[in-house]
Amino acid sequence: MIRKVILGLAVSLDGYIEGPNGEYDWCFTDQDYGMNAFLERIDAIFIGRKSYELLNNPAEEASNYSFPQFKKYVFSSTLMGVEDGAKLIRGDIKTQVNALKNQSGKDFWLFGGSSLTTSFLNEGLVDELFLAIHPIILGAGKPLFTPLKERISLTLIDSKTYSTGLVSVTYRL
Repeated sequence: MIRKVILGLAVSLDGYIEGPNGEYDWCFTDQDYGMNAFLERIDAIFIGRKSYELLNNPAEEASNYSFPQFKKYVFSSTLMGVEDGAKLIRGDIKTQVNALKNQSGKDFWLFGGSSLTTSFLNEGLVDELFLAIHPIILGAGKPLFTPLKERISLTLIDSKTYSTGLVSVTYRL
């Protein structure tokens, strides 16, 4: 069975993954919102350089989300090395990701960031979107989707509405 790449993240109703100052204090953390079930499906994380550096900076609040239980694949053309247990990916990402998808294991979490997400979408490497749509309009910030090469059609495979107004949706590409 081929492993899936799942883009999983929180997004504002107007499509931002960060506020205008890089903040994500608008993300709900008061309940599970399906994350435990999602995390059971994966055993590795695909992450870009900026997100990797943020997760590995002890001064940043995001370092609380380092996910030591998962193998990390860091995509960067500028990093010279990564922590033990992580693997640096450079060059032809399509060939390398497809080779990883054919290895045994659970699915991959495409964790961040927006440049890596765009590259994966443009190369046809994303199999599912698992989005937690928060009931807030930020008005500015970092958009989830930057210009793509072409339109991508989605098929809704699951949705859940929570009492807080958060809606989680899962789409197959």
